[in-house]
Amino acid sequence: MTTTSPRRGTSAGLFIAVVAAFSFGMSGAFIKPLLEAGWSPAAAVTVRSLVGGLILTPAAVILLRGRWVSLWRARWRVLIMALIGVSGCQLAYYAAIETIPVSTAVLFEYMAPVLLVVVTWVVTRKVPQVIVLIGTVVAVGGLLLAVGPATGGSLDPIGVLYGVLAMIGCAVYYVVAAASSDDLPPVALAASGLVIGGIVLGAVGVVGLVPFTLSTAPTVLFGGAVAWWVPMLIVGVVATALAYTANITASEMLGSRLASFTGLLEVVAATLYAWLLLGQSLTIPQLIGGALILGGIAFVRSAREPVGALHPAPPPLDPTPTGPLTRV
Repeated sequence: MTTTSPRRGTSAGLFIAVVAAFSFGMSGAFIKPLLEAGWSPAAAVTVRSLVGGLILTPAAVILLRGRWVSLWRARWRVLIMALIGVSGCQLAYYAAIETIPVSTAVLFEYMAPVLLVVVTWVVTRKVPQVIVLIGTVVAVGGLLLAVGPATGGSLDPIGVLYGVLAMIGCAVYYVVAAASSDDLPPVALAASGLVIGGIVLGAVGVVGLVPFTLSTAPTVLFGGAVAWWVPMLIVGVVATALAYTANITASEMLGSRLASFTGLLEVVAATLYAWLLLGQSLTIPQLIGGALILGGIAFVRSAREPVGALHPAPPPLDPTPTGPLTRV
């Protein structure tokens, strides 16, 4: 057998990460009709998380093959994923957009890759390679153009605080996703995290900490009226079940830093879907921003040091003299 080269492993991880980003990016175009039909954001996210988690549960059970001890050993990883990566990050984001513009809140949340670079700098006491710093600046510039944050006026400090918490939650998500799997299949981590996170979100809504409104009214999709469960099912299957599983898989392959930078493509994907499905305008600055994000990802990938921020990417598979391939 031949070994898997780091470059081929990184290429596969990047492909999966792009699939995850474009799957995640689909959620906005399909959740928007639900919000217009009377759903509150927290209710939509709760149902989305539960649908995605329940869809993944049978596959998770099959892939675990009775190795429930793997799930137990990863219990803290699962809980952090559920409480911070799934529910906490989204609750902070929705709390932020109550008092600051949506585009500004998005900008805060997607500064998570920069936070990971800074944290790595502080923890390791090593200045990042110049090419990583260049990639960070280029990607952030692209994000500014793609998001087009609102300008003028003062920002509510509470909204800014929630935006920062959303950024921290997003960064924690990538660190947890990139952590050692310890024999836990990515689909099992995604399923358990989504189900627990969805239950927490629902509980927060039920007790009245955030607005929580459901509606069974028909929604407008592709120019016609459809049942509410049609867009929710699409979001649950593609933008949740597939997206989280692919993103966790890619993060384990790439490490948290490169995976988080690739995750910026979700902003680009959301813009494209809004243009294709909702008829929203696609501007030249947004196109330039998307190109700059791609350029930033390319710079970060070309760094010679391990691609992970707090968790480097796993080493390639090497054959042992007496048995099958194992990780060294």
